[in-house]
Amino acid sequence: MNGRVNIAVLVTDGTNCHTETRNAFNVVGGNAEIVHLNGLLRGYDPVSQKKVSLERYHILAVPGGFSYGDYISAGAVFARYLKNELAPQLLRFIDQGKLMIGICNGFQALVKSGFLPMLDRANDGSGLTQSVTLTYNAGGRFEDRWVKLRSPRNNCVWTRGIREMDLPVAHGEGRFMAPESTIDGLWSRDLVVFQYADRQGNPTNEYPANPNGSLQAVAAICDPTGRILGLMPHPERYHMPGNHPLHSLQEILARPYVDRSDPAVQERLRIAGPLPEEGAGLQIFRNAVEYCRENL
Repeated sequence: MNGRVNIAVLVTDGTNCHTETRNAFNVVGGNAEIVHLNGLLRGYDPVSQKKVSLERYHILAVPGGFSYGDYISAGAVFARYLKNELAPQLLRFIDQGKLMIGICNGFQALVKSGFLPMLDRANDGSGLTQSVTLTYNAGGRFEDRWVKLRSPRNNCVWTRGIREMDLPVAHGEGRFMAPESTIDGLWSRDLVVFQYADRQGNPTNEYPANPNGSLQAVAAICDPTGRILGLMPHPERYHMPGNHPLHSLQEILARPYVDRSDPAVQERLRIAGPLPEEGAGLQIFRNAVEYCRENL
């Protein structure tokens, strides 16, 4: 494509991760802006006094937070707007080959509106039937911690080239649940994008590496096209090396005078990993922007 990759970061009452999400897209060369749900519903933003339409965007991001206070269940009210008010626009957006991402609360909204995993769209004409859910953490409390993710073979364009990644989670309702047959269908079609993993990179159901008790350690899924991604961890919160909780150790171990043949140093490198040039979460956003440049 010629020109900029335009990204709409969709916000409503209670979302609170939109600024970081916008910034992450912009760091990798996208042209992201915050779009309020009311403006999209009306087709007009009274603040900017401009028309609002998905037609001018290539990527739609539904960020994290606590939309509408999560008073019914996390993301449920937001999901109603997506399904009942915006479905024709969103389905047209998807059919044009464009991309969508839902992060944390956005993932909950996409799941509960039926936009993920949308396995049966070809059968019923819309596919907007909820088939999986994200519910209360098995531990019964809010989890705010860093986790390791493993990426099995999958069809997702957002995660090309990513095998492992550390990202933070912050949620009270992130436990992925679905009938066994549905999860089998996700696996058979390579739609499981990330699993929670232990420090050796092995998928696990053990707490705290699996922070919420998700079945089969599922942390992220995509739709059959690979263009719609939903994930509970927050890639936008790791867009600089200094975001990582072990950044100081990584920086010290990268100094030229450190003896990397020392077994103690090697053990610390195993724990902390090398010092990255950028936050690992940026690769997800870069993949999306590059995909749009190559395909739209």
